[in-house]
Amino acid sequence: MIKSLLIANRGEIARRIIRTARRLGVRTIAVHSDVDARMPFVREADEAVCIGTALAKDSYLRQDLIIETALATGAEAVHPGYGFLSENAEFAEAVVAAGLIWVGAPPASIRAMGLKDAAKQRMIAAGVPVTPGYLGEDQSLNRLQKEADSIGYPVLIKAVAGGGGKGMRKVDSAAEFAEMLPSCQREAAASFGDDRVLIEKYILSPRHIEVQVFGDTLGNVVHLFERDCSLQRRHQKVIEEAPAPGMDPVTRAAVCDAAVKAARAVDYVGAGTIEFIADGSEGLKPDRIWFMEMNTRLQVEHPVTEAITGQDLVEWQLRVASGEPLPKNQDELAITGWAMEARLYAENPMTGFLPSTGPLERLRFPDGVRIDSGVEEGGEVTPFYDPMIAKVIVHADGRERAANALSKACADVQVWPVKTNAAFLARAARHPDFVSGHVDTGFIERHSTQLIPTGEPSERVLQAAAQCLVAPESRDPWASLHGFRANAAPDRRVEVEVAGKAYLVSVDATPADVRRADGILFLDGEAWPFGPRRADAATGGGAVGDGAIMAPMPGRVIAVAVEEGAAVTKGQRLVVLEAMKMEQALLAPFDGVVAELKVAEGAQVSEGMLLVRIEGVA
Repeated sequence: MIKSLLIANRGEIARRIIRTARRLGVRTIAVHSDVDARMPFVREADEAVCIGTALAKDSYLRQDLIIETALATGAEAVHPGYGFLSENAEFAEAVVAAGLIWVGAPPASIRAMGLKDAAKQRMIAAGVPVTPGYLGEDQSLNRLQKEADSIGYPVLIKAVAGGGGKGMRKVDSAAEFAEMLPSCQREAAASFGDDRVLIEKYILSPRHIEVQVFGDTLGNVVHLFERDCSLQRRHQKVIEEAPAPGMDPVTRAAVCDAAVKAARAVDYVGAGTIEFIADGSEGLKPDRIWFMEMNTRLQVEHPVTEAITGQDLVEWQLRVASGEPLPKNQDELAITGWAMEARLYAENPMTGFLPSTGPLERLRFPDGVRIDSGVEEGGEVTPFYDPMIAKVIVHADGRERAANALSKACADVQVWPVKTNAAFLARAARHPDFVSGHVDTGFIERHSTQLIPTGEPSERVLQAAAQCLVAPESRDPWASLHGFRANAAPDRRVEVEVAGKAYLVSVDATPADVRRADGILFLDGEAWPFGPRRADAATGGGAVGDGAIMAPMPGRVIAVAVEEGAAVTKGQRLVVLEAMKMEQALLAPFDGVVAELKVAEGAQVSEGMLLVRIEGVA
């Protein structure tokens, strides 16, 4: 077994690796950027070294510094986690060349599966079914447009070197293609340093099915069954589960056998995931599932596989990298129960899921479920890295119970003042279609009005806020006499301010499922600041915008599409911001004229900063 391990990653996955390494008696070394110096993974490692500044290119992507640190600290091996350098063949080769053990896939396997077009060609040769599409070298607009027209719309433009939903666009018509392509190529270049794309047929009722595979240096390859990752938003996974709903034994055998065949085709070693797309319009069938890509690393959603198999996949990685055979053969692996995982992000669903950054003054998770988190209360969500706060993982003896447990767990999350998607996750997990297993990748878009909170407090929140003002956690019996009037019926109305708006509430009783902490109420995954009404508080219901376009998140201006004095129409693109590798276009709220333009391309802006002001025309 490896004796010492440098973890070339951060946050949640670094803590996850440290946890298993400590159990196995393996010494751990963390590398970190300067802004991560107080993160939990830095404290929990046996040794930690700062290797650079906040930007990933100056720290977590510095291959030379990571290898130098591994050698200087006496590390025997390097574990890349996921993201950053985890699927970088050159880094893997450099680690091995330095005399260190690479806890990951062989560089040749990473290369074989790293480019989506080449990977699909290899799978075709190996007899693995692939999605119809264009994988050619000609990247001209005319050729790509012609191929898309030939395939038939809708099509999917995908970055050849992509992953994680980056560099991907769905195109519904020929008229949209020329507009979508440059944006996809630009995002692909920014995320992967490669702007090439491929075109493939977009499946109208798509299910995302993936299979966990594992190989060792002795030539053994097994699968640890499938996961369903169909619940997605903008091609990024939101809730994952194992096993896949509606998967029958015949289809499971077909897709898992295809995954093992795919892994053998590239002499795979270590943890990997073969991703398939399935046409779920008539249920899962062996002849309606096609290979999409392979992720040559551990997946974010690996905990659901661990839950149903009882295996520690990080331990498997360390044992395989040490030259040991796979801990289990195929006949010894079985599915027990049902597991689900929700990704809790620092983002605001009510603003189009824009990232939310800042201090975590309160961060509380429910008891009785597995929480894999990279942050803790008192810490901070910065704009430099992935906005995931935690993974909430549940395991039950059946799918409906798992869905109920996940919904409850997400509803019990308490975060302030950073915004999160907890309420959105809770609503998704308890939606009748999700509970019944009627899920495909369009689920969130179809049900968005039911899943995304409105931003208005419910009657339960208003009641709780009013009751807290009437009797703020007092045992004084006189506190219950609020509204008492001699010789008249009691007046139980209270003026209360919730989330900056004033409400007149007739006090009833505090709902039992509302939690209170320091002027904040938590209900169903949402946080509501409250207090006595201020004189300047707006009346509940909102106000009309005045044409001021504010930065909804901190970020960099990557495009300015208008000039001061220019006429604009409602919905016209004004400015494009980028943060956490996400692009956000800001649009004109109504027809008018650009009265003020406060930013230029390349500028860094803070949340709430005025970017553009539009004046209406008479």
